[in-house]
Amino acid sequence: MTEPVESADAEACGEKPESSPLSPLFTGEGTRRLHLYLVSDATGETLSSVAKAALSQFPDVAAVQHVSFMARSRNQIERALDMAASTGGLILFTLVNIELRNAMEEGALARHVPVINVLDPIIQNLAAYLGTPARPMPGRQHALDADYFRRIEAMNFTLAQDDGQNPQGLMEADVILLGVSRTSKTPTAVYLANRGIKTANVPVVPGLPLPEILFELTGPLIVGLTTSPERLVQIRRHRMLLLGQNETTDYIDLEAINRELTEARRLFVKQGWPVIDVSRRSIEETSAAILNLYYDRLNLM
Repeated sequence: MTEPVESADAEACGEKPESSPLSPLFTGEGTRRLHLYLVSDATGETLSSVAKAALSQFPDVAAVQHVSFMARSRNQIERALDMAASTGGLILFTLVNIELRNAMEEGALARHVPVINVLDPIIQNLAAYLGTPARPMPGRQHALDADYFRRIEAMNFTLAQDDGQNPQGLMEADVILLGVSRTSKTPTAVYLANRGIKTANVPVVPGLPLPEILFELTGPLIVGLTTSPERLVQIRRHRMLLLGQNETTDYIDLEAINRELTEARRLFVKQGWPVIDVSRRSIEETSAAILNLYYDRLNLM
């Protein structure tokens, strides 16, 4: 799969247009290149996520992304339109301000630049369903509200509870992740914290007992993470190389790892803790599975 390969700021970049401005897409070495302009009057977080998700469905397209975020003036809109016209690009935008949105649509029509208003179809359908108009405000979703502070609190908690630190704090967790070394516990915990879920992670180490409090907790969702032995060997070997350690130990021995994973899984099953195999899952996919378990559990409670 070909990922987006370049990024440039639509306001600051002074690069020359591609040599073939007649079409935004052209063939080259098996891929097609697209100049994609992302224009938002807020932080651009929503727009970037939508663009990334959409582009992933086109593995033969390499996108050159040009961004203009916090665009709050007509001049910024005009500059993005001029650059898109010169390179034959496509503009995705989220502009809540009516004047700027009109400037984008009118300017695009005059320059024959294709534009897509990412949020309008969703907002219009919501307004129709709810029977009430939207009240536009750029960046409203990033306001310093209770959810924002909940995410900050969750992140602080998760960092303080990383790798089994402060076992007494586990009772305050929403989710506790268990697993042997290198089963993506920390990055998954951080991802969940960014969603406002206070997440602790505890390593399962051969020969070392787990904190007793784990077996007494009834509040947090406890999830066991596992993976394939072969995959774990690769990850651990790479880790040791990065640390400059080349000696052979049980840490990277396939048989020892098999036993380690088997014992951990037996523990999870015995305790009735759900188990997620992360072998072929991204951090986002693992987190989504955990969130499903978490919210299902909340609904039952």
